[in-house]
Amino acid sequence: MNTKSINSTWLEKFPTFIIDGIDNKRFLNGLITSNLNQTSSNILKTCLLDPKGVLKALIEIHYINSHLLILILEGDANAIRNRFEDIIFPNDKVEISSIQNILRIQKVDNNFSWREHNPILLNEDDYEEYISKNSLSVMNSNDLKIWKIRQAIPLYNFEIDYKNNPLELGLADLIDFQKGCFLGQEMMARLKKVSSLKQEIRLWRSNEIIKNNELTNEKVYLENDRQKIVGHITRFAEINKQEFIGLVLINKNYLEGYS
Repeated sequence: MNTKSINSTWLEKFPTFIIDGIDNKRFLNGLITSNLNQTSSNILKTCLLDPKGVLKALIEIHYINSHLLILILEGDANAIRNRFEDIIFPNDKVEISSIQNILRIQKVDNNFSWREHNPILLNEDDYEEYISKNSLSVMNSNDLKIWKIRQAIPLYNFEIDYKNNPLELGLADLIDFQKGCFLGQEMMARLKKVSSLKQEIRLWRSNEIIKNNELTNEKVYLENDRQKIVGHITRFAEINKQEFIGLVLINKNYLEGYS
């Protein structure tokens, strides 16, 4: 990656653990939605689902010298690591390390998806020198919050609430429907075949002043009909005092006008 061209960057600390052993790729490939055997990159973004196809985590896999570093972009890192360890069979030649935090830095690009750019991983002793040396500008927390909304990056305890599936959240490109078995594969195949999504994620903007307590119930109603619930707001951010942006899951029957 040409760091000289980066004007603004996403810098954040994430939990990671390493899956080691000669069976590590086979073991992990049976759990994630992407195909480790078909990727041409050493970095792979993917989803982790439950058996019903519900999104549990958004993860990034770094293949480093035969080690698989699992970076939890969004999700409960401890629960994921414990679950992986619980399902290792006695004959699996796999070992899972303890959780360590690592700094991840990535180019911010408003013209393309966040998935188009691969990150660099840094330790805390090196990142300040790296940023200074490459003249990088790190986004502040509110600007990062706004950018993540614009990119529709699902967040743990918001869009990732153990109810929504990745197709509803716009993550179809992170699913390999041809790879064969993975956790939640049957439900994903069924949803793709019948196109039966109940809702889809959409971006919204408002020029009306919004306070946190005004969105406590989060429901979105049909205009001029408070009896018709068409969706629910998942989160929002303030761009300025009179401009707000957010994400909403809209019922498929009311998607016209929210594309």
